[in-house]
Amino acid sequence: MAGPLSHIKVLDLSRVLAAPWAAQNLADLGADVIKVERPGKGDDSRAYAPPFLKDAQGKDTHESAYFCAANRGKRSITVNLTRPEGQAIVRELAQQCDVLLENYKVGDLARYGLGYDDLKALNPGLIYCSVTGFGQTGPYKDRPGYDFMAQGMGGMMSITGERDDLPGGGPQRVGIPIIDLTSGMYATIAICAALAHRAVTGKGQWIDVALLDTCVAFLANQGMNYLATGETPGRIGNAHPNIVPYQTFKTKDGNIILACGNDNLFNKFCEAAGCVHLAQDLRFSTNAGRVRNRDEITRLLNEVFMARPTREWVELLDAAGVSNGPINNIAQVFEEPQVIARGLKFELPHAIAGKVPLVANPMHFSETPLRYEVPPPALGQHTDEILRGVLKKSDAEIAKLKEDGVV
Repeated sequence: MAGPLSHIKVLDLSRVLAAPWAAQNLADLGADVIKVERPGKGDDSRAYAPPFLKDAQGKDTHESAYFCAANRGKRSITVNLTRPEGQAIVRELAQQCDVLLENYKVGDLARYGLGYDDLKALNPGLIYCSVTGFGQTGPYKDRPGYDFMAQGMGGMMSITGERDDLPGGGPQRVGIPIIDLTSGMYATIAICAALAHRAVTGKGQWIDVALLDTCVAFLANQGMNYLATGETPGRIGNAHPNIVPYQTFKTKDGNIILACGNDNLFNKFCEAAGCVHLAQDLRFSTNAGRVRNRDEITRLLNEVFMARPTREWVELLDAAGVSNGPINNIAQVFEEPQVIARGLKFELPHAIAGKVPLVANPMHFSETPLRYEVPPPALGQHTDEILRGVLKKSDAEIAKLKEDGVV
């Protein structure tokens, strides 16, 4: 059965990660996604390498792994937006699409007659989603914005990393571009909501998603901790600001994560680990007490965990029903039996590399399961197909567009 959005057509004018991530989500959900790229260069992330995909002989291709992470399920057409003929092609495509995604600087597409108001006049039902660093309004709207900047300005780096007085202390960015990715997820949710609204009213709308907004929203409990108390949260490494123990501990041969989300789990842990006296200690018998006495309970638990190697702790705590886990590197992640069982790695044929390994979407549907059929495209791989099949251009018209440098 086709995916839940198999009736939806998407025009993806975006580059790099946040908005392309949203477009890939829509493609995974079954939408027909056409990606518009610059002739000759394409999406900026095509140059974010090495690493590159390898061909059948193990040699580097010119296809970056970064680009492949956010562009499966899409067809690629090259269009020169600075040319009136290129702008006309985008207008024609937009008239046939349900959704348009873009992440140009504020006002850039409007200069080409491709802003929301321009395309709304041609397609009133169009859902037009703009993803920028700072949004369409406010004093920073004209500034360029990247994930790293958003993590810093949005407060995330101030609460990520070890304390300044500890080795390695200082602000840290998250190891993946988390704000790009979460902005893409918010964009996906907003687009699906707008599609639901259009199904009732027939009206499209303009969606405005900003990286800084996303980071502030994603402060979640830490943001509320500040708003409720007026106290600025700081960095506490791998510990949790509101739950103890909920952190990493060194074992006899490595590290382990212990996550006692309530007092019952802490009691179970203490029983399994042979330290029931800690659960009976009034300083540590409640989560509030453990938070107040964080340093002391952490010191005592560090001593407990040094008694066994990580694998023994994992087996012991799993048997006791206590949330825990090892700290895997990326190679170990894809070797985890659960990851394999859930099908999180798969392969598709690729026009240049022969085949491409990919990470699956984590959404699972009982009635409309996701299907992966279209690999990340080579630059302009589907230009002729789209011009001929979607826009009904003749061979002569296509040849002329190529000759004039429009596609």
